[in-house]
Amino acid sequence: MMPLALDIAVAAVALAMLMCAFRLFRGPEVTDRLLALDTLYINVVALVVLLGIRQQTELLFEAALIVAMLGFVSTVALARYLTRGDVIE
Repeated sequence: MMPLALDIAVAAVALAMLMCAFRLFRGPEVTDRLLALDTLYINVVALVVLLGIRQQTELLFEAALIVAMLGFVSTVALARYLTRGDVIE
């Protein structure tokens, strides 16, 4: 039962990633693209965690943590750049 549930979850996350990629390239506003990029990072983390569960390896969980940290920092930096015009004061 677990492999079937993991396959369905991976397919759902992959579909969510496709929809986020569509909004990233097609977004009418810059803020829409920023939110799509942030959601895409979250989906990548979810996909890596699901693959780590499926392959039963701890290495992918560490990779998911690194992707999550980089995604958060880059989203904050890009949001500050869009609102203020600079990243560092």
